[in-house]
Amino acid sequence: MGAVLVFDGDCGFCTACVEFTRRWIRPRVDIQPWQFLDLAGYGLTEEQCAEAVQFVTADGRIHSGSRAVTGMLRTANRPWPWIAALADAPGIAPIAASAYRLVARNRYRLPGSTPACAVSPR
Repeated sequence: MGAVLVFDGDCGFCTACVEFTRRWIRPRVDIQPWQFLDLAGYGLTEEQCAEAVQFVTADGRIHSGSRAVTGMLRTANRPWPWIAALADAPGIAPIAASAYRLVARNRYRLPGSTPACAVSPR
């Protein structure tokens, strides 16, 4: 099983971020909404996935929130791994984590959000 980025498919803002990611960043990972995955197979729970984006590495390590984003960025071509390294740097990582939590808590209020449920991409 390869690496996977797991996001909230019911969140319009999250879905817009994923569309941007697929088009412009092009990470070498599978990107799936948590609502359509066997979460237990990845070692994840609904609670974890509803709270933050999750990145599961090919060897099963789980990164959450801003660390999930930087984990995904590290799989893309330059300059994205450099941006990930900067965001994970001491002094910057706590700021990135706080910014992620702020956005995640308010994601349904952000542009692109809709009350509609996700539709399976399969």
